Amino acid sequence: MLAGEVSPPRSSRLQAAKGTAARATNRATDPQGAAVPSADDRRQAVALFRYSLIREAADPALGARERGALVRALAERDHLGPTGERVRVGRNTLDRWIRAWRTGGFGALLPDPRVGRPRVDAGALELAVTLKREQPRRSAAQIAVVIAERHGHSPHERTLERHFRRVGLGRELAAQRGGLRAFGRFEAEAPNQLWTADALHGPVVAGRKAYLFAAIDDHSRALVGYRWALAEDTLRLEAALRGGFAARGLPGALYVDNGSPFASRQLERCLAVLGIRLVHSKPGQPQGRGKIERAFRTVREQFLVELDTRGGATDLDELNRLFGAWVEGVYHHREHSETGQAPMERFLAGAPPRLPSPAELREAFLWAEHRQVTKQAMVSLFGNRYQVDPALVGATVELVFDPFDLTRIEVRYQQRPMGAAVPFQLGRHVHPHATPETDPAATTPRPSGIDYLAMVEQRTAATHRRRIAYALLPEPPAPNPGAGTHDRAATPDPSPHDATQAQTTLGPPGIGLHLPATITPQQAAQPAAAGSTTNPSTSIEPTDAATVDTAAMEGAS
Repeated sequence: MLAGEVSPPRSSRLQAAKGTAARATNRATDPQGAAVPSADDRRQAVALFRYSLIREAADPALGARERGALVRALAERDHLGPTGERVRVGRNTLDRWIRAWRTGGFGALLPDPRVGRPRVDAGALELAVTLKREQPRRSAAQIAVVIAERHGHSPHERTLERHFRRVGLGRELAAQRGGLRAFGRFEAEAPNQLWTADALHGPVVAGRKAYLFAAIDDHSRALVGYRWALAEDTLRLEAALRGGFAARGLPGALYVDNGSPFASRQLERCLAVLGIRLVHSKPGQPQGRGKIERAFRTVREQFLVELDTRGGATDLDELNRLFGAWVEGVYHHREHSETGQAPMERFLAGAPPRLPSPAELREAFLWAEHRQVTKQAMVSLFGNRYQVDPALVGATVELVFDPFDLTRIEVRYQQRPMGAAVPFQLGRHVHPHATPETDPAATTPRPSGIDYLAMVEQRTAATHRRRIAYALLPEPPAPNPGAGTHDRAATPDPSPHDATQAQTTLGPPGIGLHLPATITPQQAAQPAAAGSTTNPSTSIEPTDAATVDTAAMEGAS
């Protein structure tokens, strides 16, 4: 109990509640006999609603912790309001009502009489109702324009819409035109008696949005045909249906909506060839597709949520594999809440399905166009020109073809084959709507592994390594002018043998020379004996003894 607040006596509270409840039951009636609550009755109903919420939490015997828990529980759930709608009341509002009731009793819970009282001219509102009943297709905006034209001013269109809802004008007009209808529950008597097909917008796969085309058997709730695709068109719908027809058989009827993939001449031809009746739902009445919508809800809640948890699918093939495994391994073997049986168990309990032959399937999923043969015995199809039998000049023929191959066209006249059309000019090889589902990653060219700049760098580095860095060679010391004349006189000219030896030892210029060598003059040699060979007065001494072996050179000479 809050500090400073006094609880009214329990007997007075009960009497006030009973009295207000009795007053709330008194209702006026309109000429049709419907109850029309007055303003005071509405206030009493609101007060009763408030009291019913806080009655238990306002008990003085409760402690602060217990009262807080009750108030929090009341604020977390919805309640049926005084006018029949679902409402949610905040915790602060509940605390304010409890304080008001403790202070002033039940009367303190009555709303302000000025709240909800229209401040708009009642005559303008009555005129708006009259205009709406006169022409139900008039919108609130148009009615406001008419009233402004008549009286110079008009209530806002939103005000008129709220007034129409308050007096129940929408339901009244809907009942007059038969819009309030009760739809009975329907279920096919046997499997493959009726299929319902629709498309579900799914996740993004490889940068593109994916769509699920699926068909459900009305009797068993089994998903008889399904396929994820990257486009929402007739071609992808036929791909899903083709797998379903081949695996589950042919249905008696196919129930679809009026979307562009389902309103197609190619789909009509496909189902006509297989003997399947195509049924379109009425625009604006989706009640007949409730079973496929419920199946899509299961797909979103059980499959797509787990797909998102694992990070999605890398491509469309993986998405179809995962979905097929979930359908055949989980959905078809889980008990359905409506039928009490697993979808596949209920489907297999019926008669054996009527399976089409491969030839029937191929014929059914071929596309067809009608063209008139020109005087040159030619027909045109999507920019291509074909030559046909000259006997068909002037006749309208049917061109039957695979949408992914416009090079092979079969000509038919009055359902009779008239040979094949010979391509004369081909500019397009596939149907304009037959766009392949290529993965963006698959269209990216594979890298060649060639790094041109790295190759140039390696070649340039190898070229520089084979050259001699002459700039790094040390300069020889300057020769002595006096000693040079004596040395030249004492040194004989080198023989061809010596030149060959020097070339063999040192190698050709620029090759095999690792360290620089210095040429140093020697002391003047003593005169040699007669017949002996005079050694040269100069010798080549390497700067590094480990590179050139002087003893080996002398032994070789």
